Amino acid sequence: MKKNKPGLKIDILTLFPEFLSSFLEWSMIKKAQEIKALDLKIHNLRDWGIDERGTTDDTSYGGGPGMILRVEPVYNALKKLKKKGSKVIFLSPKGKTLTQSKSTKLVKQKHLILLCGHYEGIDERIRENLIDEEISIGDYVLSGGELPAMVLVDSLSRLLPNVLEKEGASEIESFSKGLKKYSGKKEPASKLVEYPHYTRPENFKGWKVPEILLSGNHGKIKEWRANNVRTRKWLKY
Repeated sequence: MKKNKPGLKIDILTLFPEFLSSFLEWSMIKKAQEIKALDLKIHNLRDWGIDERGTTDDTSYGGGPGMILRVEPVYNALKKLKKKGSKVIFLSPKGKTLTQSKSTKLVKQKHLILLCGHYEGIDERIRENLIDEEISIGDYVLSGGELPAMVLVDSLSRLLPNVLEKEGASEIESFSKGLKKYSGKKEPASKLVEYPHYTRPENFKGWKVPEILLSGNHGKIKEWRANNVRTRKWLKY
């Protein structure tokens, strides 16, 4: 197994570290850490709470439902974790939607700090003074930022050197610029999805694998795959 020089460092700040603990042992995430392509650590935001109980939230000025994440724990945590060049990302439905293009840019960073929100929201002063960027994984609301953080880390880990078994495999995946170049399509990369895949059996209930894929002619297979790169509108939704 190839090993890398120290790679992307990611610190995740969360109120529920136990929710994320098994994530460290997941498939690509585990491999990325083993080969030193990824340095991933999970921190309990309550360690920087305002009292001995680790309090991190309070009621909202002006009234309203739910609790609000206080500014002090986030400030103190970032004071400890931030280094020169660190980028702080808040996982929020208010952020820009995560795309393959965004992941490709973020993976070039040296250090990311991901803040997982919870409760009703965060003190706006966190957003105004402590956050560099907000990222959403879709136009819907979740109970916290832990799931979006996992989605982002998984997306980034696949782009790190030597993580995928086949070198360059991520370059022709859906929504990548490499796929656009591979297929020669005129549509933007963000609208392209990878060509269809098949495996054994060759014939199941009359549903057959395309003969070209069984031919052993790699040039023709490559041409077939390039021609069968699809656009989003082809998907069944």
